[in-house]
Amino acid sequence: MTVPLRQRRRAAAIREILDAARDDIAAHGPAGLSLRSVARDLGMTVQALYHYFPSRDELITALITEAYHALADAVESALDAAPDSGLPGFVVAAEGFRAWAIEHPAQFQLIYGTPLPHYQAPADGRTTAGARRFGGLFVRELFAEFTEEQLTRVEFPPLSPELGTHLAALPQEAAGGLPPSAVAAFVSAWGHMHGLVVLEVFGHTAFIGPGQAEIFRGAMLNLVADLRRRVPAG
Repeated sequence: MTVPLRQRRRAAAIREILDAARDDIAAHGPAGLSLRSVARDLGMTVQALYHYFPSRDELITALITEAYHALADAVESALDAAPDSGLPGFVVAAEGFRAWAIEHPAQFQLIYGTPLPHYQAPADGRTTAGARRFGGLFVRELFAEFTEEQLTRVEFPPLSPELGTHLAALPQEAAGGLPPSAVAAFVSAWGHMHGLVVLEVFGHTAFIGPGQAEIFRGAMLNLVADLRRRVPAG
């Protein structure tokens, strides 16, 4: 079915606006995003831009949504490209995450940097769908080889009754259907992986030089090995 010309033109205009907005963020940071600047770069008026994005929040929402899905695509592509690499799937996924973040630092800062002042994400879940996608990939690669019974006995510092109850009540999309101790172990693993990427993207480990990739892989291999030791044999 042929898409009407008007729709194709609108889609092309939206694509140009998003590309210009990403360039603006790269130059001035997420907090410096300006609709006036984006419109000026495209040779259009702010009023014309409002026909496509009625507010700054709508434009930011579109950028965040796109960034999360691009990151999820990168993680999926990394896993698809390395099925026989000999590396644990979690390590492959983590390296895909790291590679995307390094290649797209402005988008990474948009979704994982300082929250934007006065921005309120919509309640419809647009800005979290992509995050749930790649979160599910990491959960799968970390825990797929274990049974549910094994995961209920993951060795983790005893959870308080309050925390255990809270984690057990999390919805499927938030906890991946994992028992509380496995959720706690996953959050710990995610924080370790994500923290190393943040340090590198924001330049805090630049003193290590080209060895950053090697340190990251070693840390992820240790992380997976440690988790496997914490899961009782089936």
